[in-house]
Amino acid sequence: MKNLLCARHGSSKRWPPLVAVTTLLVAVIGCGASLADRDRAAGESVGAVAGREFDDRPQIVVLGDSLTAGLGLSASDAYPAKLQELLDLAGYQFRVVAAGVSGDTTAGGLRRLQWALEGDVRILVVALGGNDGLRGLPVEHMKDNLSEIVETALNRKISVMLAGMEAPPNYGSSYTDRFRRVFRELVSENDIVFLPFLLEGVAGRPDLNQLDGIHPNAAGATAVAAHVWSLLQTMLPAVEEVN
Repeated sequence: MKNLLCARHGSSKRWPPLVAVTTLLVAVIGCGASLADRDRAAGESVGAVAGREFDDRPQIVVLGDSLTAGLGLSASDAYPAKLQELLDLAGYQFRVVAAGVSGDTTAGGLRRLQWALEGDVRILVVALGGNDGLRGLPVEHMKDNLSEIVETALNRKISVMLAGMEAPPNYGSSYTDRFRRVFRELVSENDIVFLPFLLEGVAGRPDLNQLDGIHPNAAGATAVAAHVWSLLQTMLPAVEEVN
């Protein structure tokens, strides 16, 4: 239950009712003690990613938090797995690697970046920031972390898609505006592909979310994958022939 509470995320203007937001924020306050648990989870993810050596297809890595990890879902129902299905259906020879750890902030994603980019990685999808916004962490720190992630990938000739997130309204309009602006600034500064909101069309819809009102259910994850795919497929021709 603690892991479920510690992995809440922001959404768009269709944020859940205030009582739900308050519950989520209270839960986040208690998440500091679970940092060791998240580090252990990251270690378990390293083992899963190590399995890539048995599949020599070029990789598309999705670096994220509980949304990417598919909290509350089977691995086959999480949106990275659904992305894999779309790739296979379209005939592309890429492997999607789900590098998601529940509760992770942009700082946590940065710590995991080196092993996440091991092997023949052609595209990095960065889906982080929701937990930064939920905890009200400084947007300047979030931007620094995301910038280093993006620049590291670009320096390795890896194409990048940045998925935007939304901060809850509890910290005021100034914070949410600055939070949202970080993603657009990074796209402008680095000329990368931008998906303005990862949960577009899913956030705030009970039929597409689990009972927590935050994490997509299987149908919601399928919708998220389709949303990501709408841009990902435009990136594939340019990276398909890279040696």
